[in-house]
Amino acid sequence: MSSDFSRPSDSLLALAAMHCTHGAAKLGSDALDAHLAALPEWSRAGERIEKTYRFGNYGETLGFVNALGWIANREDHHPDLTVSFNRCHVAWSTHDAGGVTLNDVVCAAKTDRLLA
Repeated sequence: MSSDFSRPSDSLLALAAMHCTHGAAKLGSDALDAHLAALPEWSRAGERIEKTYRFGNYGETLGFVNALGWIANREDHHPDLTVSFNRCHVAWSTHDAGGVTLNDVVCAAKTDRLLA
C-alpha cells in the first residue's frame, strides 16, 4: 500500500487495508469525490462523510456499534454515531484538519467491511 495519504484509491478493499496516520491533511474536493466513488452509499454532509446502516433488530445494531468501536479504538480515530433500534448513522470527520481526510475514508471502508 502506498503511504501517500492524498492519492485517491479506487478500491474499497485497498482503502480498508490501510491504517490511519496522525496529522492527515484535509482532502481536496476532487480527491474526496474519487474516494467516495469506492464507498457505496457514503455521502458528503458539510465537512464530513456519512452513511446509515439498517439492521433487523437492536441486538444486531449493538453488535455493529461494538465492532465499529473496536475498529475506531484500534485506528485511534472515532466517528460520530446516532444509534436507534434498527439503524446506526455513522459520520466520519477529522476535526483537527477541518474536514474529511484519508483517515475518514479509510475508516468508512473499514466500517463497510464489517458487514461484508
